[in-house]
Amino acid sequence: MSPMFRALHVRNYRIYAAGALVSNVGTWMQRVAQDWLVLQLTGSGTALGITTGLQFLPMLLLSPIAGVVADRFPKRKVLVVTQLMMAVPAVVLGLLAVTGTASAWHVYVLAFCFGIGTAFDGPARQSFVVEMVGTDDLANAVGLNSASFNSARIIGPAAAGLLIAAFGSGVEATGWAILLNAASYLAVLTSLRSLDGSRLQPATPTPQGRGAVREGIQYVRSRPDLLLLFATVFVVGTFGMNFQLTTALVATDVFGKGAGEFGLLGSMMAVGSLAGSLVAARRSKPRLRLVVGAALVFGAAELVLGFMPTYWTFALFLPVVGLCALTMITSANATIQLTVAPEMRGRVTALYLMIFMGGTPVGSPIIGWIGEQYGARWTLFAGAAITLVGTLVALAVYVRHERFVVRPRLGWHPTLHVRRNAVVAQRGTEQEAAPDSALAS
Repeated sequence: MSPMFRALHVRNYRIYAAGALVSNVGTWMQRVAQDWLVLQLTGSGTALGITTGLQFLPMLLLSPIAGVVADRFPKRKVLVVTQLMMAVPAVVLGLLAVTGTASAWHVYVLAFCFGIGTAFDGPARQSFVVEMVGTDDLANAVGLNSASFNSARIIGPAAAGLLIAAFGSGVEATGWAILLNAASYLAVLTSLRSLDGSRLQPATPTPQGRGAVREGIQYVRSRPDLLLLFATVFVVGTFGMNFQLTTALVATDVFGKGAGEFGLLGSMMAVGSLAGSLVAARRSKPRLRLVVGAALVFGAAELVLGFMPTYWTFALFLPVVGLCALTMITSANATIQLTVAPEMRGRVTALYLMIFMGGTPVGSPIIGWIGEQYGARWTLFAGAAITLVGTLVALAVYVRHERFVVRPRLGWHPTLHVRRNAVVAQRGTEQEAAPDSALAS
């Protein structure tokens, strides 16, 4: 089997990946349909930003608890519950839209409810991968998961745009795309039920008791490399990657396009994202400098995107932005999954998702307001500027700490640190993890 697809030799992962692909297509269909529904109901960029913010707010509020749940309970069972938690709001919103009774407040409430399911799903889903494939194929599986997600990102938005256009581009038309997403969760539930439990490699559950969230935070604080990674993904996720919002505003306000052209923009960006995912699947070692470098290049690419003069030049440059974004995301994810001790993986992953996606409730309304006040192109200019400045500031603080505090005292080096933590995570014992934590402190 090609090194790019080596994780697929694991039967459990093949079954899981097939179900996830179907669900991912439905997820992207709902994202486009929900955004178009809000624009049809309100015509407001601020309302669109509020909807996106409410959908990601539970990630900010509940991720630490979700991480404890992922570490404390069987992840397979947690995922069954989270699929139902996301399917129910999709069914309700789809029916409201199809019947023409949907209002903006319905979308706000149901987006928040959907976000609760997403908050608990993320840590369990991402930390479940290593239980299926082991550490040797984990980096490859992370890349393939991103490839699946972005393959669906090519299919989903285009399918949603065409479906909405075919049914008249109104409120009722969006409901059919949302209902298809609700049905797609059956694929994940079926795949989870079909897994061979005897071939899973579950981590030791976190014992009952208080202090589990605090323990996860202290672990991250002891790792300067994780602090730099978290700071980088925060500025990118909060201000740079609001493409649900920015492409919708640019498509309608700048280029005067409809639902079909809006959906195509999502697919075009996904072409680059898919390429970035497949390239990442070939890497076996995570590199912190790649995360930071990709974030800087992403910021520069987003700035250039804002100057594109026509719809087609804008669409054709989106793959470049997608490539940079997914290079950063997959590298960050693989770094966390491979360098964190197994018993901490769910909590650290939850904190990562909280930082990366939980900032959206702050960033989306701000970016939406900027678009209304200064024009749609400024949503891209502002996101790019904050990404570049924030990443450079985080890097400067990290370099200062590494140069003047850690290296003279302990001889610590970021590359060696990541490699040592990979060994600790693979061995998975507290006795071996403790010296490494001391090394990072």
